[in-house]
Amino acid sequence: MMPPEIAAFAKGISVFALPVIFAVTLHEAAHGFVAYKLGDDTAWRMGRVTFNPIKHIDLFGTIILPLLLLLASFTAGGLFMFGYAKPVPVRFDRLNHPRRDMVWVALAGPATNLALAILSALLLYAVPFLPGLLQSWTLYNLKYSIEFNILIGLFNMIPLPPLDGGRVAVGLLPDVLAIPLARTERYGMLILITLLFFLPLVGQQLHMNLNVITFLLEAPYTWLQHLVFAITGLSA
Repeated sequence: MMPPEIAAFAKGISVFALPVIFAVTLHEAAHGFVAYKLGDDTAWRMGRVTFNPIKHIDLFGTIILPLLLLLASFTAGGLFMFGYAKPVPVRFDRLNHPRRDMVWVALAGPATNLALAILSALLLYAVPFLPGLLQSWTLYNLKYSIEFNILIGLFNMIPLPPLDGGRVAVGLLPDVLAIPLARTERYGMLILITLLFFLPLVGQQLHMNLNVITFLLEAPYTWLQHLVFAITGLSA
């Protein structure tokens, strides 16, 4: 018989794999599609405007990192789930109206995730009509899909380049603020890694809660979750 820890880990993989793949695939494809419609065909020519997940999956960000975090959850309790796909290439200078259209291209990904969360909630209505084991498995998949899509959509709206929220902020802010913000992009991933992993670890050592990302996202996550269930007529 399979050890309980391994069985739980395998079940975790089966539950989160499809929601993560759909979420990151459609998120990136949406960026490329909107860019194509607004004048930049870079992603289109590179085959990135597609529902084929292989084109979007990043070995580390989409597979290894979420697996490591899932494994950690069975030894350290709850954690902040995180993952990412290969960014879709967009030439903002080729857009019809670069600054304005950059905002629409950036918003396309999170908007798609919100739509997927709503669709997943609607599909919960079909779960009672499925047979036993499939019913349970589908229920967990759809619930995780709602949670992950809301989370990844919100996370990407943090106003820090290269996240989508950073692109939106650069497109909407006056030059005096937009230009310095745009220049932080080269350090963006380092800042994110620090906020996501190093600060919480330092906080644990100091017996302080330094999980800045959770603090930023907790309230809007709860609000969006209630909104999704309100739109679909379900209760959270």
